[in-house]
Amino acid sequence: MDTRVPLSRRGLLKSAGGVAVLAGIGAPAIVRAQSEAIRIGHLTPRTGFLGPLGEYGVMAIDLAVEELNAAGGINGRKIELLKEDSVNPQTASTKAERMIERDKVACIIGEISSASCLTIAQVAQRNKTLYVNTGGNSDALRGADCKKFMFHVESQNSMYVKSVGRSFLSAGLVKGKSWYSLTADYAFGHDLLKVAKRFMEGNGGKFSGDELVPTDATDFSAYLLKIRSAKPDLVVLNLAGNQITNFLKQYAEFGLTFPVGGFGFDTALAWAAGKGNFVGTWPVVWHHLLDTPGTKSFVGAFTKKYGKPPENQAWGDYIAMKIVAQSMNELKTPDSVKLIEHWEKGAKFDLLKTRPGYFRASDHQLMHEMYAVTALPADQVKNQWDIFTSTGPVPGPNEDLEVIASTKDEAACTFA
Repeated sequence: MDTRVPLSRRGLLKSAGGVAVLAGIGAPAIVRAQSEAIRIGHLTPRTGFLGPLGEYGVMAIDLAVEELNAAGGINGRKIELLKEDSVNPQTASTKAERMIERDKVACIIGEISSASCLTIAQVAQRNKTLYVNTGGNSDALRGADCKKFMFHVESQNSMYVKSVGRSFLSAGLVKGKSWYSLTADYAFGHDLLKVAKRFMEGNGGKFSGDELVPTDATDFSAYLLKIRSAKPDLVVLNLAGNQITNFLKQYAEFGLTFPVGGFGFDTALAWAAGKGNFVGTWPVVWHHLLDTPGTKSFVGAFTKKYGKPPENQAWGDYIAMKIVAQSMNELKTPDSVKLIEHWEKGAKFDLLKTRPGYFRASDHQLMHEMYAVTALPADQVKNQWDIFTSTGPVPGPNEDLEVIASTKDEAACTFA
């Protein structure tokens, strides 16, 4: 038998100040809102050829939310993280729609696939909800496909190419030289190849071979035979995810010795290839060996929690969550429009590097330092993580951060 006693409206209220005990009946909406968590959506591939990178992103944003909540959350409200495997562009779009319309997230963070970034951005734009891209590189996302409600912590392809391109120029591997490229056959790869060819042709080089590789390819023997016959001055990989790891392992098995490099890269792929297999020079947005207080703190916390250091995709998701939380705290609101206005005015952020970064108002690209890493010889590798050396920051300390970014002629953005 139900023995509950019905309460009057007055009984639902505390006598002091009339603050609602139960949300909804006679309760001011603001009281209810302040007690609720701020929901953040996180979408990234956790399966397929990009899955290993996505898992680093998940670990990193979990750590960021844990740290932020321990420090008081956002304006006293806890952060609730809703995480999903984006799988592919169509699924990413569907899940983004559900997160925004049903779950009422304040913003969405994440992704690696440029094609999925675009579908998420279209949903975010339609719903006027902030989306922060942490892994999609395509210049088109900052150009023809740019969106007012999309920002980019991840660097664009132009920044990757121009950063590592300096190392190739210094090594005499560009002017008058011949490259053989393998390119992932989807939006990211096509865009990266376009930017790479622009760089190569602008600096007096040429391509002796240019192959599009399906994203599900695991056997590279046919391509390796072509490379052996072409005898290029540099083998250039515009591949993605575990394609790079598989290629490097098979390259070593074939005994090829042509210099190798690439324009898109994640350090997790070097670790998966292992010493003796990982070779060449590559661009990264960040790496765990940077000698800055912020990096040391992040690496220490991540390693303590997960038993291994973070890689550069982890940096992207971690720093994106920190930027969002910092801005919401400063503005005292999670409102997307106000965040956009704040970022477009040039707000500065600690990025765990040697100088702060900011979002470029013209295309919403984060302006920050990058690095080129070069594989260590196998006999110099001391552990499974520290398997490369690094250049200093690119651009250098006396250069404008925007010198490595696309120009308006290379990728013009017009926000709708």
